[in-house]
Amino acid sequence: MGRRGFTLMETVIAIGVVAVLLTTFLAVFGPAQSSIRRALSAQEAGRLTTSLERELSSLREGPDGAYDNFFHKAFEWIRDSGKSEKAVFLYNYRGDPKKIREDASLEPFTLDNGQSGRDFILQPAVRRRGDADGDFKADLEKVDGRIYLVRMTQMIYDDAQDPVLIPGTHGQIKNMHSHDPIENVTAYPGAIIAYTADFYPLKSNSFDYIENLDLRDANDDGNPDSLGKPLFSRNLGVRR
Repeated sequence: MGRRGFTLMETVIAIGVVAVLLTTFLAVFGPAQSSIRRALSAQEAGRLTTSLERELSSLREGPDGAYDNFFHKAFEWIRDSGKSEKAVFLYNYRGDPKKIREDASLEPFTLDNGQSGRDFILQPAVRRRGDADGDFKADLEKVDGRIYLVRMTQMIYDDAQDPVLIPGTHGQIKNMHSHDPIENVTAYPGAIIAYTADFYPLKSNSFDYIENLDLRDANDDGNPDSLGKPLFSRNLGVRR
């Protein structure tokens, strides 16, 4: 007895059924996939924000020895974060839990093989250019994921809508009420510095790229011309 194949009509019907099922699948699971992506993005944003807040609320042995206290450190980091030579970077890297530096960070895990949580730890780090650049450069060799530039701007009270906070002048710290420039942390009258932090994903994790990163804003749109708009922003604050 000969084998009978599918007729043209049967093939067309089968394709139609598959198309309907695929459309239904995308309608049901498409939004769920988008929600998962949004959740992961929110989780990543929260991790980055927490790491930045923790760094600005602490002092490290060695690189932070010139600061009187952590508020002094935060004052200068927020004010100078737009300068290429003082830029602030945030990243995850593979740290070796058996090798701890003077500043309490972990040295990079140098082996190619290893198990996360046992041989190495994915360690969040916030570094500023010019502070322990040797450690920074070593970390970049073992970065896991993206590295972000963090550009911070103090927030001050809007004269027209007090007590609404608005971004002040990037690169300056002012009296939040009078808007008078403050040159030194000892002259700052408030108990808190409110600021907005913009997070920019970098195009390369290379130290050479970072060392020559151009943060000029020639078109005056509030963002470095070489980086465009930030991936996300957060309004934060550091208290004495």
